[in-house]
Amino acid sequence: MRYTTFGRNSGLRVSEYGLGTANFGTGWRTGGGWGPGAEPTGARKIFDRFGEAGGTLIDTAENYQAGESEQLLGEFLGADRDHFVLTGKYSMNGVGPQTVSNTGNSRRYMVGR
Repeated sequence: MRYTTFGRNSGLRVSEYGLGTANFGTGWRTGGGWGPGAEPTGARKIFDRFGEAGGTLIDTAENYQAGESEQLLGEFLGADRDHFVLTGKYSMNGVGPQTVSNTGNSRRYMVGR
């Protein structure tokens, strides 16, 4: 695995390849999102293989698989949390009424969640 520095001056080294976790879980099985993802055992295999290959950068979001993705990721990280760097998103643009406090990446939206 090749690594790079995250940002210009952070000193934080991450794998050049990241693991997207939108497919961890089955919360979208009944519609929404991009379709159903992997059952927990399959998601665990994907996570383990990524770590074994030297991967350290993981992307997640609060709405992936209706929240199940982040729950599974928390279980998988366990004692190995210090070996990984997580990136995330917290807004669900396009979901619900588009008001100042329910859209975008504003502080107001983040604190209100």
